[in-house]
Amino acid sequence: MDSMLARLAESVAGAHSLESLARPLLVLLQEITKMESVYLTQVDENSCEQRILFANNVGALQIGEGLTVPWSDTLCRRALASGQRFADDVPELWPDSGAARELGIRSYLTQPVVLAEGRFFGTLCGASSEVVTYTPAQERLVKLFARLLGQQVEREALVRQMRQAQDELLAHAMTDPLTGLANRRMLLDGLQSELSRIAREGGELHLAFVDLDDFKAINDRFGHQLGDRFLAEIAARLRDGLRGSDMIARYGGDEFVVVVRGGRTGGPDSLQHRIESLTRCSLTLDDVHVDYRGASVGVVTTQDGREAPQTLISRADESMYRRKEARRAPEGLASAAL
Repeated sequence: MDSMLARLAESVAGAHSLESLARPLLVLLQEITKMESVYLTQVDENSCEQRILFANNVGALQIGEGLTVPWSDTLCRRALASGQRFADDVPELWPDSGAARELGIRSYLTQPVVLAEGRFFGTLCGASSEVVTYTPAQERLVKLFARLLGQQVEREALVRQMRQAQDELLAHAMTDPLTGLANRRMLLDGLQSELSRIAREGGELHLAFVDLDDFKAINDRFGHQLGDRFLAEIAARLRDGLRGSDMIARYGGDEFVVVVRGGRTGGPDSLQHRIESLTRCSLTLDDVHVDYRGASVGVVTTQDGREAPQTLISRADESMYRRKEARRAPEGLASAAL
């Protein structure tokens, strides 16, 4: 008994997943109960199916892992419904069970695996083609095993929830809430990673600085709410028109930055024209029609990855201002009308 308890403690302490706990517990369960097959199941009450998650088989009676059966035809459902969680006369007690008849089950035990607030997860079971005994001490251990397995299921669910919450918080911290694009923090982190990669592996990187000319005029004339919708529309056009591997970020206000790996872009001029074309649009937002002649875009390229991210962005910003001056017209670049 002391040896068994030591193995149990070792199994619980070393468990990092449901499988890593269930498998040694099933070995112990088989040794304790002398059942030919012991297994852990999960019951989907919505689909009314029971699936064998993990099993330990030592005799002629084999219960296969992954087996899915209708819950209505299982010995587990019959045993739990009747309150008789052990039987050594299965053919006489439940003659209507086709599965038990096919497998030749004579002795059977089950214990529900229950989660917090009484939520039913599945069952811990044992089956044998021979008559076996089942003592109160064995039943107490089976209940303990089922409780430990239920706690492990809950721990894994809690870890998943924590990871999901962490991912959501990280995404929130790295994402611009208005446009859904990367924010400045994520841009600088991602750009640093790309520059480090180029320094190691070679290649080139294009960075485009995008400024929405005369956005202030739209904002002042039609209000910040429509201005925000305009920004979101431009962001969507950039996202839909560029490659999924390109990084697009809202740098701040009406400024965006696009980071593109070289090789398939056609060069900086092609990228500049592509982005200016994507921002050139005619939009109807509520009852307001906006004809927009496009943003000013400056593109720079690096081939050694030695520049700091902010230095590269500043160079692209300067290129953008030169482009803005070159394409400036007396009447301005934005024309909007109700």
